[in-house]
Amino acid sequence: MSNSPLKGLVALLRLPYWLMTGGLSLLTAFAILKDPLSMSIQTALLIFFSMACITSAGFAINDYFDRESDAVIKPKRPIPAGNLTLKQVVAISSILFVLGLSLTYWLPPLSFVILVIDSLVLILYSYLVKKKSGFFANIVVGILTGTAFMYGQAAISGTITMISLALYPIAFGTIGGNVLRDVLSVEGDTKVGYPTLPQKVGNYNAAKAGAIFFLLTGILAPLPALPLFADHFTIYYLPLILTWSVLLIYSSIRLFISGSTVQNVRKYERIVTMSMMLLPLALIVEAIVGWLI
Repeated sequence: MSNSPLKGLVALLRLPYWLMTGGLSLLTAFAILKDPLSMSIQTALLIFFSMACITSAGFAINDYFDRESDAVIKPKRPIPAGNLTLKQVVAISSILFVLGLSLTYWLPPLSFVILVIDSLVLILYSYLVKKKSGFFANIVVGILTGTAFMYGQAAISGTITMISLALYPIAFGTIGGNVLRDVLSVEGDTKVGYPTLPQKVGNYNAAKAGAIFFLLTGILAPLPALPLFADHFTIYYLPLILTWSVLLIYSSIRLFISGSTVQNVRKYERIVTMSMMLLPLALIVEAIVGWLI
């Protein structure tokens, strides 16, 4: 597969992120339904692959617009590595956008609306936002991540209620993670002129900004289980999500008091990234236990 179009295609798709977008949408749908077996296999596949296709389309168009900077700091990406041509990348991205949107034909209309908005934001992000405002770009990525929760509910019910909106603040953690990764990649970003937050306010203040988003996520992640919502989750959602909250709050406190050295930032960014697995596990438990009881 070395220097081949197939290798380039696999790299372009960023398949692990399908679990973060398509997988998160599907798990949200299962958790809200509380009866996974009531969803047809066709609907489950449509939810997963429609969101996954839009995700990969976004990565592909991002690689197209980032081709010059990638040649400097990420030369193994498909375009600078010579695995795919510019025309091939644009064609792949276009096909994936069309495919992802087309799959919503068999889902409620609101599903199509959400993915159209996501697609437009992804294109605007890649073309303009990322190069002009690093911190705002971090926020945009968080906003896009949060739509996975709304999409999961819209795809099964054709509506969005407080339960999926209560899940939305979890996306703040994505913003914090991206800020910390900007701290870790500040040297490369400086070379290509990306105006990231660490370049504007320094690593010290940027690390603390990331910590604030982790703190907010840790505080708000249990929100869906509160009885104040008409369709709230059960208490079985809480053990894993509270464990995650503790890790997020701990990491944010440590980032505030232990300095912003690269070693510290890398340490707590890894803790947060690895602990994110607790979120899908909490949704799985909510779906299964809700079905059993």
